[in-house]
Amino acid sequence: MAYDRYVAICHPLRYSSLMNSRTCIYLALFSWFCGLLISTNDLSLLVQYSFCKSNIINHLFCDLKSLVKLSCSGTQSVETAIQVSGALFGFTPLIFITISYIFIISSILRIRSNKGKRKAFSTCSSHITVIILFFGIILGMYMRPKKAYSIEQDKVFSVLYIFCIPMLNPVIYSLRNDDVKQALRRLRKKLHR
Repeated sequence: MAYDRYVAICHPLRYSSLMNSRTCIYLALFSWFCGLLISTNDLSLLVQYSFCKSNIINHLFCDLKSLVKLSCSGTQSVETAIQVSGALFGFTPLIFITISYIFIISSILRIRSNKGKRKAFSTCSSHITVIILFFGIILGMYMRPKKAYSIEQDKVFSVLYIFCIPMLNPVIYSLRNDDVKQALRRLRKKLHR
């Protein structure tokens, strides 16, 4: 989405040629490939370990960190792999998104009309909000030092990551809709009476 916003704001006249169906397919395939690569890497490391503790996972789902806690083998290599893949596949997209938004914001600031600036910032604000929520929770969950690890804290992060962000997405994106804005204004006026 950051690339889509970048092309829409920084290269609006070339949008249809840059964001064609082939580009969308390549972007989707790349993200699926990265997810498959992470999962395959983590699974290949995890199957080498033996599990002699209880097979009950104290978590909401079968998370990698929860499985590592059940292992009676030395888990240093898996924990290092979690940190490396978290840094590589967590920070790399965040860096690219940040760079694209730097270009977007510099393009927006060159717009002469205030109405145009507001409209452009409105287009990006919902995506930026979702990105901050998503990456803040994910990096907080997977990039914490081992000493700060807590199963209860991980459960809270998991609830935020699995349930809250997907539930907030439609709300955040619908706030750009003019009908929703009008309905919220009418509701606010009724509450103030």
